[in-house]
Amino acid sequence: MADDLACANCLAQRPDYDAVIAAVAYGEIAKRVVLRLKYARRPGLARTIAAVLADRVPDAAILIPVPLHRWRIWQRGFNQSVAIANALAARRAIPCEVMALRRKRATPTLRGLGADQRKRAVRGAFEVSGRLDGQHVLLVDDVLTTGATANACARALKGAGAARVTVVCWARVLRDD
Repeated sequence: MADDLACANCLAQRPDYDAVIAAVAYGEIAKRVVLRLKYARRPGLARTIAAVLADRVPDAAILIPVPLHRWRIWQRGFNQSVAIANALAARRAIPCEVMALRRKRATPTLRGLGADQRKRAVRGAFEVSGRLDGQHVLLVDDVLTTGATANACARALKGAGAARVTVVCWARVLRDD
């Protein structure tokens, strides 16, 4: 993350990921889109999100979606991050490795939790299968809120040898502080 483009919070406490690319700031419209994607079973919205992101995404070695625990997939029916990553992979011809990162334990729903609670909830929840030696990973998610999930994923990815982790998401929550 370039220091001249980093927010005050990121300068004070460097995230484990290297950069963030978000299509939009999180607001009412962005919220409506992501909630319809996740809960109204409108996976076609993933293609729309990918279309908006496609020109912003750098060339990279691999796309890896943020995984859900198997019970959450069972409840919801699909993983919205996988849908976005697959649509983005098709548009940009970047390989998508859905099984490269795994959520090894169930975590609580993070909605409504503060930054510290989110951080504790996802600490150690992810593991990587295989090695990512020197690769630039695009970590795909729907919304970046506090960065707790992205940090936990980036730690696991870098622990497996990723040289760089760029978070690619539909929306980023911008805080007033």
